Amino acid sequence: MGEVRGFNSNTELQGSSMAYRKVRAGHGGPLHSRALENVELQATALELEWDMEKELEEPGGDRFQLEASVCHPVGNSSDGGDPDMEPIQPSISPRGRFERLEEDPDYMTHFTRPLPKSQWRTFCPLARYALLGAGLFILGLILGRYTHATPNQTSSPPPDNDLYQKILQDITAEKIQSHIRALNAVSTEDGELSRALYLFRQWTDLGLTNVYLANYSVLLSLPGSSPGTITDKASKKCYLPDGNACNTLNLETISSDQFFSFAAYSATGILEGEMIDVQYGSTRDLSQVNTSNQGTNRIALLKLGQAPLIYKLSLLADAGFVGVLTYVDPCDLPSQQSQEDKAFGITLNPGGDPSTPMDPSISGSYRELRKNLTSLFVQPIAASLARELLSGLPFERGSPCTRLSMSATSGRRNITLKIGTKAEYKTIYNVIGYLKGATNPDRYVLVGGRHGRWYQGNGAEWIGGAAVMTQIIASLTMQAKQGWQPDRTTLFCSWGGSEFGNIGSFEWGEENRVVLQSSAVAYVSLHHPVRGKGVLQSVTSPSLLQLISDIHKKFLNCSRGVSCPGPRISSMQTLGDGTFFANQLAVPTAEFAFQDTGTAEKTSFLHEALFPDDSSAELLDPFSGLYETVAKATGETILHLVSDPVLPFYPLDVALDVQNKLNDGKMGADELLAKAASLRESSAFFQSEMMRPANDPKERDPSHVRMLNDVLQNLERSFIIANPPPGFYRNILYGLDARAVQFSILKNADDVQSPSKFNQSLSLILNAINSAETLIRSGLDLFENDPNRAS
Repeated sequence: MGEVRGFNSNTELQGSSMAYRKVRAGHGGPLHSRALENVELQATALELEWDMEKELEEPGGDRFQLEASVCHPVGNSSDGGDPDMEPIQPSISPRGRFERLEEDPDYMTHFTRPLPKSQWRTFCPLARYALLGAGLFILGLILGRYTHATPNQTSSPPPDNDLYQKILQDITAEKIQSHIRALNAVSTEDGELSRALYLFRQWTDLGLTNVYLANYSVLLSLPGSSPGTITDKASKKCYLPDGNACNTLNLETISSDQFFSFAAYSATGILEGEMIDVQYGSTRDLSQVNTSNQGTNRIALLKLGQAPLIYKLSLLADAGFVGVLTYVDPCDLPSQQSQEDKAFGITLNPGGDPSTPMDPSISGSYRELRKNLTSLFVQPIAASLARELLSGLPFERGSPCTRLSMSATSGRRNITLKIGTKAEYKTIYNVIGYLKGATNPDRYVLVGGRHGRWYQGNGAEWIGGAAVMTQIIASLTMQAKQGWQPDRTTLFCSWGGSEFGNIGSFEWGEENRVVLQSSAVAYVSLHHPVRGKGVLQSVTSPSLLQLISDIHKKFLNCSRGVSCPGPRISSMQTLGDGTFFANQLAVPTAEFAFQDTGTAEKTSFLHEALFPDDSSAELLDPFSGLYETVAKATGETILHLVSDPVLPFYPLDVALDVQNKLNDGKMGADELLAKAASLRESSAFFQSEMMRPANDPKERDPSHVRMLNDVLQNLERSFIIANPPPGFYRNILYGLDARAVQFSILKNADDVQSPSKFNQSLSLILNAINSAETLIRSGLDLFENDPNRAS
């Protein structure tokens, strides 16, 4: 089997239409739509009838209102006003209004466009309404005759509905369980290659085309010959990361989990210094640190959470710290989990192969031997050890949760930190398979999971997601063998090296960046679908909020007579291989996952800790009911993305999300708020005037739909910034946690207490909003000059 790299040569790659980038010179004033030409009266009546039906069918739709026009004489108006200008109240579809982003009840649009001269020169109100009434009367006679002839006929559902149901009904818990059992047998084998080859053969047998392995030689940070240790110089006690005594370091008696309780790409060696409690490591926490001991080595005792670890490490390095012991506060852990006495692993790699930053690790690439990605000595430890180091009290299982901190009476404590990890080049493997599209084969919907793992012998990390993906592939290819073909191509991807910093997805993405920038439509993640037995939660980009909300509601488990909470959906930075696509390419992403209750509410970024998991996929979900729910929700999302003629992306949701992030009372930048309001106006008009007609089969034009989808596909790319703070997404639409009410880059500006940094961040946001509106307006400008839409 020869190695195939990147996109398979047999896959048709067509250049994407870039026509929407044509922007009218001097496009600073109000947007002008194309002139409305004279049309047949019956066609006018049909269009009006269809629009009114759509408004009435959709609950919560805006009222449709006709206002009389004034009949102007030919020539310039006497009052000096512009006879071409008339305010238009766009009919905004309820779709695109996400529940968390409700519109103001008294909101009035100010979006304007000119009234075509051919219309105000030709018609007067009386004649127009008379002719319109006649047209409606004739249409009524025709409809009445048709209704009388077929009194029992009902409107048939869209042709794809039955197919969608067949595919989703084929996804069952029993079938997912069979895949889990098969994958468990593979999981016992050593080496990532055996797991990749199994998936390769499985996907090929199921009917995916052009299935191949993409392998890369990358620099990994691995456990050394002995685990890290922490020694209290005063008591001479030596501790392993989980708090157990080092003893004589008899390697045969030490659990393998101890070896994997390390920070990948940390500085290595032996460090002596004074331990200082910095809590969560925020700028406020650091401002309260005693600065009287600046001349000594300082080792921070740092809680995980509230911000990316890489970001907090940068603050500690700037403050002069040289080492870090990081742990999870017991009060931040979900109540269902008992992990206070467990150490964990963590990676300091923001993404990709550290030896080839920003470039793929292909043969011939220049490599830098970057064994560590920080100058800090970093060691994760259990909360029980943190408690003993802070207070001298041993850990007691079952004791009430109390937040850990060093008391004011505690004296200085000096420790010795020993870290002995090693860096080695290893080969990782990605598995890529295609389900080719019919109409737009050069547009790709990516579905990604993983087959890598941090701890040896632990399959629960990846098996559940791999089983769900395999069953989705089986259900889709079964229909494909019977003649069905999606509109767009689906790429199924299983990534290697995910646990070390999403290395497989970054390397493949960097190798295929040019193609993906023009052709990637969306990324659907199956990184870790069942993380606990709590509630279903979703993370998605703003463009997909409406679709994910509609799908999520179908799986809410609500009893009658009990108030049902809305779906738990957010746009926040998350863990997994979708990071490259959301962060580097601004491709809309979506992910469904079950988590223990309270995981997201307590603090964010706890998912950075890789705890050893003794449970298997069967113990997490014995009957695979949770996996089935995630599989059906994910499957329905995929079907919409690959088959809907118009992509289910809603610009108005993006605009409303932007306004929400700015309306926190702290901005005070009138120009920025005005630009956000203008983006909302343009998005509402675009969604109403362009997207809704394109969804009508009678008006759907292939070239129009293609250009429309290009605009929708590229909208979020306007919000990419060049140099975000460490650990922050380049895509500023994603927040730091589910409750974030501001752009993440503004948090960094607040942290550094710099007015110039704050103004610079506001400027980046302003430019992003302006870029998004320019794209929307250029799309409108393109459609108004589209000869195919002329009457």
